[in-house]
Amino acid sequence: MGKHFKRFKVFFYLIKRWVVTLKYRILDADGDYSFGKGQQNLTYGSYAVSQAIKTRVSHLKGEWWEDTSDGLALFESILGQSGISDNLTIADALIKERIMSTTDVTSLEDFSSTYENRSYSFTCTVNTKYGSTTVSV
Repeated sequence: MGKHFKRFKVFFYLIKRWVVTLKYRILDADGDYSFGKGQQNLTYGSYAVSQAIKTRVSHLKGEWWEDTSDGLALFESILGQSGISDNLTIADALIKERIMSTTDVTSLEDFSSTYENRSYSFTCTVNTKYGSTTVSV
């Protein structure tokens, strides 16, 4: 009985060490990926999810050569529309959909958007596997 328990402990320890955490390359002030500092250019956990959301929202449909169907349909569904509330609701829904399909996002707690002087921005609070984080774009 003791021998089996020791094997279980070792197996559980190995599984615990293999838990995968979202790892994301840090973005610089211009929104580009950072290179040249090895592991210091990587972030983990809720901050990584926050950066993944920012990247996914700025990724336009047809922009990524590996999957041209992926991306935010900015030109197809958002640009060229007037700033009336119905169109803003559609833009909000498209962005919320992108946020919820981001890896390790579990729920969207709070979402607010503004449209002023032809400029759209949003702030949201999301729950992730690693805790809560706030994203502003």
